[in-house]
Amino acid sequence: MRIPMKVDYGVRALVDLALHAEKQPIQAAEIAARQQIPEPYLEQLMSILHKAGYVYSRRGPQGGHTLAKQPTKISLGMIINSLEGNPVPLDCINTPDECGVYTVCAQREVWESVDKAIIQVLDATSISDLASRQRERTALAQN
Repeated sequence: MRIPMKVDYGVRALVDLALHAEKQPIQAAEIAARQQIPEPYLEQLMSILHKAGYVYSRRGPQGGHTLAKQPTKISLGMIINSLEGNPVPLDCINTPDECGVYTVCAQREVWESVDKAIIQVLDATSISDLASRQRERTALAQN
């Protein structure tokens, strides 16, 4: 499975918000600079994440972004679904009627197992988990 840049940037932005929760709201320019994300693209992502209910955004000089949910309640699977839809390794997993060899295909079960395993890991990993890992790695790098 290839993770699109849109998802990578969106996850990084949410982790940044979780890491800097004490200093909120946070302006997109700050997140963009820390995470090396182009600011105009980040604004687009924040709009999508706002509509999906993960980010609260406020305009104006005192504005910025905050997490709309606890970071423990936002999983990677939720973010991927919001930004990319439900990706599957092969189209025939979701639409078996469109495949002429679906009923006898030897590899389909393997791809379905891969898909289920990926979804399980993504759904079990929260923004809070990633923020904790980020804190640990940052502390190690500073020593």
